Amino acid sequence: MRVATLLLLRHGRTTANADGGLAGRQPVELDETGRAQATAVGERLRAVPLTAVVTSPLIRCRQTLELALPEASPVVDDGLIECGYGSWEGQPLKKLAKEPLWPVVQQHPSAAVFPGGEAMAQMATRAVAAVRAWDARLSAEHGPEAVWLACSHGDVIKAIVADALGVHLDLFQRIVVDPASVTAIRYTPLRPFLVRLNDVGGDLASLVPPPGRRRRRARRPADSDAAVGGGAGASR
Repeated sequence: MRVATLLLLRHGRTTANADGGLAGRQPVELDETGRAQATAVGERLRAVPLTAVVTSPLIRCRQTLELALPEASPVVDDGLIECGYGSWEGQPLKKLAKEPLWPVVQQHPSAAVFPGGEAMAQMATRAVAAVRAWDARLSAEHGPEAVWLACSHGDVIKAIVADALGVHLDLFQRIVVDPASVTAIRYTPLRPFLVRLNDVGGDLASLVPPPGRRRRRARRPADSDAAVGGGAGASR
């Protein structure tokens, strides 16, 4: 079974993150901490041969990739753009927490529609569609050795993770995705596997499939099966 590995990279910390504001689709940039985070995650990604790099069009994601993967040529995909928060954008989170919509966003996000903006369910649908389309294409073209990266935003990545776990969008607020963190997913014909979540400091080399995996996997129809008991983990 030919399945690629998707690495989801959240952009580094921004000036809005540092100030406690909701950036949304505004052109906020990385702050000093965010730039350092992007450089550090680039060192971790150096051991991973990336077949493709895809990004949200927003500048904070493009800045992250410029620092982390300066030799890459990212492809912009609008499906990975931040949720459209409408009139909420640019406002302090402390102020937004007093809005009647806030409890809906926290407890029933699938019903949340931001004033003048996007529904959270709509964001989740287009983001999941984007990464699944890219993954299917890259798996078909490059096989199981393919590892590719998508740089996006916190809520977008959380929605993709919720889909991979098979949980309702209303539970996605239980997921944490920090700035410059790496999350890894493998989509198989039967189910996705969440390989890493919110990894901010681990060795990423173990995500590279071992040599010869394509030949071995061609004889394993149960590639989508979970390891009962947890398995032995990745070889180091």
